[in-house]
Amino acid sequence: MSPVLTVENLRKDYPIGNSVLGFRAPRVLRAVAGVSFAIERGETLGLVGESGCGKSTLGRCLLRLIEPTSGRIDLDGTDLLTASPRAMRAARRDLQIVFQDPMSSLHPKMTVARILAEGMRLLDLPRTEVAARSAELLEMVRLPADMIDRYPHELSGGQRQRVGIARALSVNPRMLVLDEPVSALDVSVQAGVLNLLRDLQDRLGVAYLFIAHDLGVVRHISHRIGVMYLGRIVEIAPADSLFATPRHPYTSALLSAIPLADPRRERNRKRTVLTGDVPSPLAPPPGCAFATRCPRARPLCTAEAPDLRPLGDARVACHFPHGTEGGTTP
Repeated sequence: MSPVLTVENLRKDYPIGNSVLGFRAPRVLRAVAGVSFAIERGETLGLVGESGCGKSTLGRCLLRLIEPTSGRIDLDGTDLLTASPRAMRAARRDLQIVFQDPMSSLHPKMTVARILAEGMRLLDLPRTEVAARSAELLEMVRLPADMIDRYPHELSGGQRQRVGIARALSVNPRMLVLDEPVSALDVSVQAGVLNLLRDLQDRLGVAYLFIAHDLGVVRHISHRIGVMYLGRIVEIAPADSLFATPRHPYTSALLSAIPLADPRRERNRKRTVLTGDVPSPLAPPPGCAFATRCPRARPLCTAEAPDLRPLGDARVACHFPHGTEGGTTP
């Protein structure tokens, strides 16, 4: 099966400051530092990492809401970075986004009917078809039909996010970028939205890039998980494999921070505790960006940046990954 989306060596740089009379070159903040991955039809790739690692910037670059610096984004054979405005408009029908905060992403003066119809009217669909499709969308996201005439402030947070999902699905996309879609919701509401997303994926075959910082949430919905650190993917693997045998020390540290429901196992398990702060993306360390916090760093780590290499069913950017010679199995 060919991927719906293929991303190769995607980069996003932000120049910081200006040189003065040419004596000092402007600094560059590299928010996304050469990321590559592919997503197949009906698959969910979860993307996790600490705040500021570049997850949301990456998601917005895919839709060119933020213009990437370089790389390749292939959506069903169309390179989005070189696409004309007309081709990009057509591509956005197949690639939609659901934002983190449903209140700020929905127009406060538009009814649910107008919010759902907006994308379809841009495609010049007849009014009768738009009305029928809007009613179908409400049923798909499990909202009652009488909500069609309500405004966003009249809905709960979970209901607003369901409207946001329905709006994204209104033009029958092949893929959704879900940018922390449940982090602004109460815990009691999150499970319902996650289950809805899984059911919609089974029904429609749509692919997801699911961006989040909560590994428990990502595990619930993802087929594969990519772990980002300082603008790079350091590990990508099937979800069950990543949780059972994390290969990268950073992945191990993230997993060991998740509380266990069993108090006895929680007391007795070995944790990976990271010291120090995340390096500044304005001045990343030489070699591996994680070396300054890694409990297993060696001289090679500070001298040479590791590539994302295959290891079993995973790909890992580490000179000494867990489970290999010179490493330890977690």
